[in-house]
Amino acid sequence: MSNLSGSNDTSDRVRADGPRRGAPTFVLVHGAGSNSYGWSPVLQELGARGHRAVAVDLPGHGLGAYFPLSYQTPQDPERLRTEPSPIAAVTMEDFAAHVVGVVRAVHRNGPVILVGQSLGGVTVNAVANQVPELIAHLVYASAFCPTRHASVAQLMATPEASTSALFRLTAVPTPPELGVNRVNWRSGDPDFFAAAKEALGSDLPDAEVRALLNTLEPDESAAIGAADARGLPDRWGRVPRTFLRFTEDRSIPPALQDLMIREADGTTPDNPFRVRSLAAPHIGPRDVAVWGDELEQVAGMCR
Repeated sequence: MSNLSGSNDTSDRVRADGPRRGAPTFVLVHGAGSNSYGWSPVLQELGARGHRAVAVDLPGHGLGAYFPLSYQTPQDPERLRTEPSPIAAVTMEDFAAHVVGVVRAVHRNGPVILVGQSLGGVTVNAVANQVPELIAHLVYASAFCPTRHASVAQLMATPEASTSALFRLTAVPTPPELGVNRVNWRSGDPDFFAAAKEALGSDLPDAEVRALLNTLEPDESAAIGAADARGLPDRWGRVPRTFLRFTEDRSIPPALQDLMIREADGTTPDNPFRVRSLAAPHIGPRDVAVWGDELEQVAGMCR
């Protein structure tokens, strides 16, 4: 995906001054091991409803992703444990800088609604800490939102996270100095497949789960989950926010979602979450119209 933080050319100015000037634009941020493609059904739904939306590829993802040679067929399991990955050098600051650039670009056209799913929530926090004045609304789609707990790692160590299916999703045992969290989504182990299905979408047919796994990327920077990603009350805390609470999520259990909501609301009691509970697994509602309805409601508040 091209970087949208570029020029101020004539075409940009014409677009900004056109008849849709002032309508909100959604900026969609993916989670761990994913990419902008994961938002494709939502992009299509929003576009069909007449909304502007941009899905980002975070640094080290999408066309910039790294697929270890040992991950290819035939796989080399021993080498997969130790093969270095350039994504180890990617930081939360890199994620935030990229999305801030996108937000600055699309803000020329009107209000920005920043949406994060899963691990994408920490990037949403970081961006809102930097440019709260450019964001009309934050949406956390069963996403991490650290406030009292500093990081994803701290949140996942709470009792509320103890039932997470992520603990049963076996990662490739890479040494800590490699700096990556690596998952072999191409594993043929039936136990791994069962764990992945439980973590991502236990209600999906097996064929859909396999299709989903083939869109995922093996490496994520270990630095992201360990980074201090707290929303700052005087920055992030100024922006109105919605939490899409997925009641069937087995990766970020409802108890953990509720903990994050409580802690965020306690941090900014004058600006609490607007909470919407949806009967959906970690990857979100199967009916894309539900996504459209929920995001459209947010857009209606930002005009």
